[in-house]
Amino acid sequence: MYKHILLPVDITQKTSWHGSLPVALKFCEVFDSYLHILTVIPDFGMSIVGNFFPDNYEARALDEAKAKLSEFIKSNIPQDIKVQKIVAVGTVYQEIINTAVHIEADLIVMNSHRPELKDYLLGPNTARVVRHGKTSVHVVRDFETD
Repeated sequence: MYKHILLPVDITQKTSWHGSLPVALKFCEVFDSYLHILTVIPDFGMSIVGNFFPDNYEARALDEAKAKLSEFIKSNIPQDIKVQKIVAVGTVYQEIINTAVHIEADLIVMNSHRPELKDYLLGPNTARVVRHGKTSVHVVRDFETD
């Protein structure tokens, strides 16, 4: 049923994957799916903002994210699961949607957290992916904290 499952994670925030990782792994086991794990580095946007960061900051951040994602996979993903690591740069929800299209994902598995007031006004990334994406989304409500 699901051949390509996308699991967005913030490798620095356990709350972004604590509940969704076991769910994604179970789907992969049941359907013999390929697991695509995505982490997103925020884009600095305007060049004036980028001037405040050291030279090659984005390239170093990308290399560090790749290394941390590799370690995350080594520590958390069983060897019998087919997995691809993806590091993107940009707006989190937009990169999740774009990646889902690019890899032809059948399902996105995401954590959601207890909403704060700002989430009602701006909308969390999970809500934006659900609203704007073309892929089915399995939202895992997880109130676990770091």
